[in-house]
Amino acid sequence: MKEKMEEKLTEGSVAARLVAFSLPFLMANFLQTLYGMADLFIAGQFNGADVITAVSVGSQIMHMITVIIAGLAMGTTVLTARAVGASKERDAGLCAGNSLLAFLIFSLFATAILFVFCPQIVALMHTPKEAVGETLSYLGICFLGIPFISLYNSVSAVFRGAGDSKRPLYFVAASCLVNIILDMVFMGPLALGARGAAIATVLSQAFSAFLASFVLFARGRGGTCVKILRGDFRIDAKILKGLLQIGLPVSAQDGFIQVSFLVITIIANSRGLSVAAAVGIVEKIICFLFLVPSSMLSAISALAAQNMGASLHARARHTLYTGMILAASFGALFSLAFQFAALPFVSLFTRDAAVVQLGGQYLRSYVFDCFFAAFHFAFSGFFCAYGYSLLSFVHNTLSILLVRIPGAYLAAKYFPATLYPMGWAPALGSLLSSLICLGFYLFLKRNGKFGMQRHGGK
Repeated sequence: MKEKMEEKLTEGSVAARLVAFSLPFLMANFLQTLYGMADLFIAGQFNGADVITAVSVGSQIMHMITVIIAGLAMGTTVLTARAVGASKERDAGLCAGNSLLAFLIFSLFATAILFVFCPQIVALMHTPKEAVGETLSYLGICFLGIPFISLYNSVSAVFRGAGDSKRPLYFVAASCLVNIILDMVFMGPLALGARGAAIATVLSQAFSAFLASFVLFARGRGGTCVKILRGDFRIDAKILKGLLQIGLPVSAQDGFIQVSFLVITIIANSRGLSVAAAVGIVEKIICFLFLVPSSMLSAISALAAQNMGASLHARARHTLYTGMILAASFGALFSLAFQFAALPFVSLFTRDAAVVQLGGQYLRSYVFDCFFAAFHFAFSGFFCAYGYSLLSFVHNTLSILLVRIPGAYLAAKYFPATLYPMGWAPALGSLLSSLICLGFYLFLKRNGKFGMQRHGGK
């Protein structure tokens, strides 16, 4: 008897399914983000502001690369989920094979280009001169890990599209443990500084990538996940086009958001080492808090896409509303909590009093971004499931150009003694994005684009 190839997301309570799917996704993203946070935390225990700044700047660039790759992988998740929802097993296998091959080619080109232009990237970041050498060492090594980042994300996207968000969590959990142990060794007794953090990160990324690949093909042969045949490793123009139509706008959107963060970092770096270190630490904290809306985006995409494939459009819309409520509740809770806990939390990463004070100012305002972002992240996940990922790129681009970057620049110019006003720039940018998304959603819903008739109905 043929074994079940997926875990159905088209049955049962929407809230229960969403929570059950998103929690492993959340934990996996948390552990993946812990790579950079562990590097920064351990660097702060054994090194000075130069290494802290190097790891902060370098890991922010690597985070940008990672989210771009994860955005591209969204195409894999959505197309796999649609095929699974429609019970088209061979379409799912062909999608997975195309994705793995395309990611391999992309990662090799990206690694070569970034490695060659590493000095220019460090200069573009306006890295404080005291930290330039350590930053070059960190990035030069980390760029070698891009193929492993690509492999892990593409394989994990296949699992999630098939309804399995647990195994990617197991892979990254094992990898994170390896990373922390190696960080302690390389930056502690071996005193390798930023180079040690980078070596630990690349080795742990390689471990997770190979572990994920082994399990995918082992499970695929058993028929319990997406079954990938040798013939699936070929470029199919139709499949590749579908992957890129969904993945490229998401990737461009995420990359553009990270570029805005880098611009803010450049503005901060030009204000001195203490401000640069404070902004770097807070960016890491915000990346951690953003795991909830980010995980909800991916969970909504997978659930809504499977339900779309099964023509359960009302259930897909219910997934959007439920995910939005869950993410916004989390954002509201932490926005309130960090009004009181900002200074103690920043002090976990450094003993420098000036950095702690500046970081606390920045975090108290920046944290509101977690609440406003919950809405546009949820909408973006839903848009991806229905093939409207370009809308996510549009609203984020407008937010960045109209609010985030100009807001940060003006805050730095007119409030040079504090970072509090600068933290409001990304938060207000997310508010604008959420309002634009609401407008898009109401317009498309009214015109029957989400499985509804133009004049109503389900």
